[in-house]
Amino acid sequence: MSAARVAVLNIVGLSHRQVTAELAPNLHRFAGERCLRPIEPLLPAVTCSVQSTYLTGRPPGDHGIVGNGWYDRDYDEHRFWKQSNRLVTAPKLWEVLRQQRPGFTCAKMFWWFNMHHTADYAVTPRPMYPADGRKVFDVQTKPLELHDGMIADLGPFPFPRFWGPGAGLASSAWIAESAKWIERRQRPDLSLVYLPHLDYDHQRHGPDHDASRRALHEVDGLFGDLLACYRAAGVEVVVVSEYGITPVDRPVHLNRLFRQRGWLEIKRELGREMLLPGDSRVFAIADHQVAHVYLPQERDGGAAGALGDEVTSLLEATPGVEQVLRGDALREAGLAHPRAGDLVAVADSRSWFTYYYWEDDRLAPDFARTVDIHRKCGYDPVELFIDPGLRAPKLRLARRLLQKKLGFRMLMDVVPLDAALVGGSHGRRPEQSGDWPVWIGPEPAVDQDGALPATGVFNELLRACGGAPEPEIG
Repeated sequence: MSAARVAVLNIVGLSHRQVTAELAPNLHRFAGERCLRPIEPLLPAVTCSVQSTYLTGRPPGDHGIVGNGWYDRDYDEHRFWKQSNRLVTAPKLWEVLRQQRPGFTCAKMFWWFNMHHTADYAVTPRPMYPADGRKVFDVQTKPLELHDGMIADLGPFPFPRFWGPGAGLASSAWIAESAKWIERRQRPDLSLVYLPHLDYDHQRHGPDHDASRRALHEVDGLFGDLLACYRAAGVEVVVVSEYGITPVDRPVHLNRLFRQRGWLEIKRELGREMLLPGDSRVFAIADHQVAHVYLPQERDGGAAGALGDEVTSLLEATPGVEQVLRGDALREAGLAHPRAGDLVAVADSRSWFTYYYWEDDRLAPDFARTVDIHRKCGYDPVELFIDPGLRAPKLRLARRLLQKKLGFRMLMDVVPLDAALVGGSHGRRPEQSGDWPVWIGPEPAVDQDGALPATGVFNELLRACGGAPEPEIG
């Protein structure tokens, strides 16, 4: 295949069944011109793991990204949404292509692990935290000198629209404009563009809600605009998604279950309860429909010991838990890695896992009612909501913003603690292939009607860029 410039548009949350003329006319038309295939879901089907597999061709047990976060056994702390690309311990797509095509260039537009990497250009969310306790929204670019010109032309990145109760179309639209901005000035050989818009209402309401259908139509419009831009520049376009989102109605609180068994260590700080993972016998890092369960004090026995048997039995008897992986099952699933849990719990189709460990909401940590993706020992989709119990939420938000503007310390405590609000989730392998993620691009090297394995996306992207495929990884 001749060398081509390629843009990979990652439309997060897009499932195979959503690519229809009614719901997404631009994507449907494009799929008719190219090849539409479901991608066999990775376990866990979450952003950081899937992106790393697409860009390395390897499962999480090889590249080390076992979820969006994990427990650091050396620091006895959880690590969530870290950005260093050095955490991904396998050669990346652009590095392989650079070996095959000297001078090959790559732009990473909001794909994750987007710092300290070897790509040529990048834009990634990066707030600033001055010593006075403020949080100042910003992005970081590579090279750094791109920053001021991009912001001058596009305006500030709308960070509150990227995640939280206000998350919506504006953030994906800005990312799309930034990708066009880089294309016009740098003409990279490969552009990796992240469009997260579907994630928001699909998780708030489920994928079949009217708001989710509107979101699909909106992101389809962004896609149509980007497609026109790239085609005018002679760039081939490939569409992928990381997972499909399916309806859920049952949150499962594993850490509360472990607390009832006396396995959690809880400390009171300023009248709030704080989890001490390193001093706990068992605790869970919740990540959508997958939870890594750690036994931090069982370093020698781990999941193979008597406590591991007891935890496994408890999980298997818990409504909402479909499967518990340990030992050989973890290896077979491609999840055996020092960062992974001693056990991994997988939810059933209607359930998802919370990080909640308190039993009285009055004792919840102060960050629980805020958007705080780093301090929570798990992913929290409830951050997408404003607490419906607030009497005047807009007034409360305005007051908090005024306090911030005037330089006062304040807590943006508007997030509810009601996990039942969440309507959609992902992470497990859906039973129906219509709910699987998608590949829209050149005909893959698989059986005519077969699904493309998640580990196979890497080689298909290599081929699309005119590179030679690598040996397949199981």
